Amino acid sequence: MSNLKKAALWSTGLALLLKLSGFVREAVVANEFGASNETDGYFLAFGFITLVVAMISTGFNNVFLPMYIKRKKTGLDTSEQNANALLNWTMVIFGFISILGWFFAKQFVPVIYPNMKEGIEPYAVEMTQIFFAFMMLIALTGLLDSYLQSRRIFVPSQLAKLLATLMAAIFAIFFSEVWGIYSLVYGFLFGTILGVVIQLYFLGRSDYKWRLDFTMEPDFKKAFIILIIPSLLNSVVGQINLFVNKAFASGVGVADGAVTYLNNSSLLISIPNAIYATTLAAIIFTLMSEQTEDIKKFKDTFFRGMEISLVTLLPITVGLLVVGDAAVSFIYERGKFSAQDTDNTYIALLFYLPIIVFQGMQLILSKSMYARGKTSVVFRISVTTILLNFLLNWWLVDDYGYPALAVSASVVSIYYFTVSMIVVYRDLGMSEFARFARMSVRVIIPAVLMGLVVWGAKIALGAEDWYSLIQLAVLVPIGIIVYAASLKVTYPTGFNRMLSMVKRSK
Repeated sequence: MSNLKKAALWSTGLALLLKLSGFVREAVVANEFGASNETDGYFLAFGFITLVVAMISTGFNNVFLPMYIKRKKTGLDTSEQNANALLNWTMVIFGFISILGWFFAKQFVPVIYPNMKEGIEPYAVEMTQIFFAFMMLIALTGLLDSYLQSRRIFVPSQLAKLLATLMAAIFAIFFSEVWGIYSLVYGFLFGTILGVVIQLYFLGRSDYKWRLDFTMEPDFKKAFIILIIPSLLNSVVGQINLFVNKAFASGVGVADGAVTYLNNSSLLISIPNAIYATTLAAIIFTLMSEQTEDIKKFKDTFFRGMEISLVTLLPITVGLLVVGDAAVSFIYERGKFSAQDTDNTYIALLFYLPIIVFQGMQLILSKSMYARGKTSVVFRISVTTILLNFLLNWWLVDDYGYPALAVSASVVSIYYFTVSMIVVYRDLGMSEFARFARMSVRVIIPAVLMGLVVWGAKIALGAEDWYSLIQLAVLVPIGIIVYAASLKVTYPTGFNRMLSMVKRSK
């Protein structure tokens, strides 16, 4: 467990650095390009990258990791034949996808985004072509993440993600006058290549031995195919919902820059869960995959995952409700990104807020089902969100504009969480649900108290008139102190557990 704690600390630190570099990148984009057709086109094209990343990091990993660990423990896999064949076949498949995407982007991009404004389409199509040319490498970095996780090696994948994001920002700073918005694309791809090299180096140092082998054992192949299909379908459900949202946001009649407003606000929303999903949740999933035969340990690990989610994500949600306007202003409001753009982004942020806490806990719920091989159950739940999301967007966007898309996303996340809770706790038992409910009450009280105190301080001090960074520098520490102190009173067990997580093992 000592090594896992160290991995969690390193991974969390790198994930924070990754998100900081993401802020730098988005700040550069805002400064250089504002909220424009160029930025809308870039974010539409980048949606295909997030789709592939979701397929690999969620769809592939949630099947491969439990199977691989279980077969290793039981002695069914004494060599790397199945792992090698799986890696090689996946690379071949994505090689074909890269070729098809390059040649047919002009046809399928307008189909996916049928109501794109004329000024957006050229950028979206051309950048999609470039991304698809390197899609095999983008998929490879996700695959290597899974193989490294299977050996409890978590840091190199964070480094790889950091390089992709950081290089996009660096290229935008130094080459935007030469390549324009395309400098972001070239920087991301260059960073991805560097990241793959690092991952390959660390995987090579482990006991994994790669061979050009395409033969899988029949029982492994059959079990993997049965599980991977619903898992892949489930992994793209969220991305399909994003495509639906972007299609509505890029349409005629919606405010110019709507895609950028939604993207920038969702970036803030995604930070807590991105850090959590790539660090603590990855480790928790590894543990749950190893403990499926020991139901008591499994329940305890699952509860800790839900506890960590609520204890860390709920105060962030409440905090952004109070100081989110200052956060948006500090990150984006410069250069071509105006004060009006900031206001429009903050409006979307407010409606996105429920996603932070519900998506974080949903991640643990889904991971628990994946660890026990219930991929089809997750798929059946998640596929209904596509219809719900589409209906809400169609019903609301004409009357309420782009903020309605954020409302739809939040409603979908609450629905997904609620149904998953019913399924999981029906299996684990009502005693486990009661345990979760007692913990939730003890966490909600200090979070609400924190929000009230910070809001009161903001009003009393007249902080709304201060520069955004000064607001954050004063109000955020107040929130942290109030939350930590009140959590120690209402839920000392959880408080002490969180403290122990950030201490290095001797």
